[in-house]
Amino acid sequence: MDLSTPAPARCCLGKVVKSNSHCDYVVQVDDAQDVCSPPSPEDCGFGQFVSFDSDSRHWAVGLVYNSQLFNPAFANSGPRLSSEPDPLFTPDLVQEIRTLLGVVLVGCLDQEGTTPYGKQGIPQVVVPANTAVYKMSPEQVHSFHCNQLGQAQFSYYSHLLRSGGMFATQLAQQVLTELVASGLFSGADQKALTVLGKELSWKNTLGAIR
Repeated sequence: MDLSTPAPARCCLGKVVKSNSHCDYVVQVDDAQDVCSPPSPEDCGFGQFVSFDSDSRHWAVGLVYNSQLFNPAFANSGPRLSSEPDPLFTPDLVQEIRTLLGVVLVGCLDQEGTTPYGKQGIPQVVVPANTAVYKMSPEQVHSFHCNQLGQAQFSYYSHLLRSGGMFATQLAQQVLTELVASGLFSGADQKALTVLGKELSWKNTLGAIR
């Protein structure tokens, strides 16, 4: 598995347009004006694992923690057209509304020989602007949650709770629930993820009562 070369079958969500911090990136989602086959809303959903890849290398793994619709016309109080503009004569009016994703970086993928594994935590590198962002497959998500010895890991847990925005606890709980339900782990690894998920669920319930 070559981590530096994106596979043709992978779903490209869009590209990096800015960052709010070293671990908080904004991704502009491709639409029908950009590509022939834009991603579906489900591909860009809350809690989706994504991979930042250019033609030359793999940069980071992230989680979608927020989304935003950007519409410049919303604050425009000037005169409006009485009918829909013709894209042929007013190309500057096309593609005003964009979907932006907030993505928190939680590590990167590496490989030992031909076996990929995850390096979890805060990535050292800065992801360049315009880097393509891809939806990760279940197999890639599983690889990211395995260490170099093939054991399950979830060491970005505390980082996610600090940097995952206002929905951080819900995001962490959703990720744990989906990992447990995926069937990708078994034995002690599955049990550890289940216990961690129940602990977080209890903390969320107790916090709501207080």
